[in-house]
Amino acid sequence: MTEKDGLPRMYRLIATVSRPVVFRLYRLRVEGLEHLPRESGFVVAANHLSNFDPWALGHAVYPLQLHFMAKAELYNPFFKPIFDGVGAFSVRRGERDPESFRTAVRLAREGRAVAMFPEGTRRAKGLLKRRQAIAHPGAARIALAAGVPLVPAAIAGTDRLTRLGPLRVRFAPPLEVDGGGPRRAAAQRATEELMGLIAELETQEASRRR
Repeated sequence: MTEKDGLPRMYRLIATVSRPVVFRLYRLRVEGLEHLPRESGFVVAANHLSNFDPWALGHAVYPLQLHFMAKAELYNPFFKPIFDGVGAFSVRRGERDPESFRTAVRLAREGRAVAMFPEGTRRAKGLLKRRQAIAHPGAARIALAAGVPLVPAAIAGTDRLTRLGPLRVRFAPPLEVDGGGPRRAAAQRATEELMGLIAELETQEASRRR
């Protein structure tokens, strides 16, 4: 079930309830919204600091709906109805998942926005994590297959929520993924450029905080 404007009711409910917290308590500031494509679907790819990253990223572009990939192990009886209700879809980490790939490509081709975290897991901080954050070419592969732009984004502050520090989301101009040559090589080139741009956005935000 969806609202008249196409937003799922669950998506709208979560946004309505939590927006005062995001914008008043955590003082979310968003820059670069003008870089989001208006005439086509796209893939937005961001750094991954915290499990709250989708929360900040979703509010940054609201009322545009983001379709997030959620790791399959989170699809338990409690979370599954929520994920389904907000238009998320599952992905099996660490292995090929053709179904999730096809879903993401279809959504982007339909003019929707797909959100991904190329590092796949939160960056190691504090205790040693079982999975280390290494950029994967999935976001670039989806953008390439769907023929849509790839938008870099950087999130800051979601790893410091207990300090009530400000949340920041910054977007860079989209990459037009080059499909020339072998597709795997093109996706790898785009991923390297993408991560470089995300790092630049993070550096800009870090410099502003000093």
